[in-house]
Amino acid sequence: MKKNRILILLCVILLGINSCSDDLETAPIVELSLEELLASDPNAVEGLVSRLYASFALTGPSGPASSDIVSPDAGEGAFLRAIINLQDFTADGMKNRWGDDGLDQLTTTSNWDRNNKFFRLFYDRAYFTIPQCNNFLQVLQTADFPDEENIVAETRFLRALAYYNIIDVFGKGVLATDENFGQSELLPESSRQELFDYVESELLAIEPVIRTTSNYGRANRYVVDMLLTKLYLNAEVYTGTPRWDDAAIYVNKVINEGGYSLDDNFIRLFSADNDASPEIIFPLIAESLTSQSFGNTTYLVNGNLSADTMPLSQFGAAQGWTGHRATEAWYGLFGNSAAELEASNDMRASLFWTDGHNYTMTDYRTWTDGFPSIKFRNTFSDGSGNPVDFSATDFPFYRLADAYLIYAELALRGAANTTMADALSYVNQVRTRSFADPIGMGELTLDLIIDERGRELNLEGHRRSDLIRFNMFTGGSYLWPWKGGSPNGTAISDDYKLFPIPVTAIQSNPNLTQNPGF
Repeated sequence: MKKNRILILLCVILLGINSCSDDLETAPIVELSLEELLASDPNAVEGLVSRLYASFALTGPSGPASSDIVSPDAGEGAFLRAIINLQDFTADGMKNRWGDDGLDQLTTTSNWDRNNKFFRLFYDRAYFTIPQCNNFLQVLQTADFPDEENIVAETRFLRALAYYNIIDVFGKGVLATDENFGQSELLPESSRQELFDYVESELLAIEPVIRTTSNYGRANRYVVDMLLTKLYLNAEVYTGTPRWDDAAIYVNKVINEGGYSLDDNFIRLFSADNDASPEIIFPLIAESLTSQSFGNTTYLVNGNLSADTMPLSQFGAAQGWTGHRATEAWYGLFGNSAAELEASNDMRASLFWTDGHNYTMTDYRTWTDGFPSIKFRNTFSDGSGNPVDFSATDFPFYRLADAYLIYAELALRGAANTTMADALSYVNQVRTRSFADPIGMGELTLDLIIDERGRELNLEGHRRSDLIRFNMFTGGSYLWPWKGGSPNGTAISDDYKLFPIPVTAIQSNPNLTQNPGF
């Protein structure tokens, strides 16, 4: 369906598959020397680095039923599926009704424990990717090859991205690098500060040397700048020390140097032709035929659909999984009833299916309680497209609207090299793109920013981290439906700012210790 781009989701037959509960015993992707690979295939390096990118988009090398990690359901082990489960279902805007083992605990933000399979799958996915990057970096030292500096930088970025998610979700782990790859001794536990320092040093080292432009789906300097922005934006949560000024340095680079622009067509950002969007900074690529997955945007499209209450073909889907619905904590940002949503001039208010559904989520297990999100669809932005089982809509992992709202937040927090005038302009550009009314300077507050991030970015894997940064995730000052297992929400302890370390990880490496409260 898509043209003029690198097919990042290439499956390389040199891949080995293994469990990652032992963080140093992942089968390497490279079984031959680089010289042997290049002799047999000059494009081998490109194929191998593409396979590293695929770790963030696919579950395994042999179709939707294959998995790089041990999982009873291959789709559950996908990186994007884990991000949505841990970032959106645990927060205020989205809930799931399936009641799968472990998923109820996420969607109700209650009763988390070290045996929850979704924590293990996320940990294993990260510690599958990290050793693969380490092995690849070691092998790359053995021969000269085209574009060597950039390939190394991309690989280090992907490793840093995996570590960033360990920092955010678990707060600690082990620091496996290409320097200690393959050693027999169990690695010591590394603190959140130590992992933060490592990721920061890696990104600062590659930022000046990685290319400023790249093929679609590959990292470039501004993708690195976005990850640095995210790292510094959440630095106070991660390390206890705010780094607002540093975050502003890199978000300014993205905005002023990256060449991205807001997409005039908001719907296109979440449609099957979003590879043509000028707004997407870094996508996770999906394809409906050549790289099928139950874990990429198929999870978002099919999961929010049901043949019981919705026309599947309208959204390009052949299946509806009757699983996910938004809550009034999200669509309530646009109005207090379905009628108010329908009357809103904000295009984002129209991205919920209200027919046959109740505004209030009295029971998160009841499909008709809450509005399914139709933000993601598998049609083109003009509505054309044939229904298929798997989504071809790329996931906009980083996009410019996020950078604009980050800039505004930083300005409100007093970051150097930001102005309130620019902050207001960026917020209003995001709002008016969706036909929402512009705001005045007196309305530009941190409370508005967290609400605007919900209106613009929910179901894109940011919400839990945002709420934690705004001191709204734990405690009882901000409640949402089913927080703490209560229909109207109840207070939860600060322990829930981190997830428990999976029991399998501690069994594999006794140097790891459990997070408080678990």
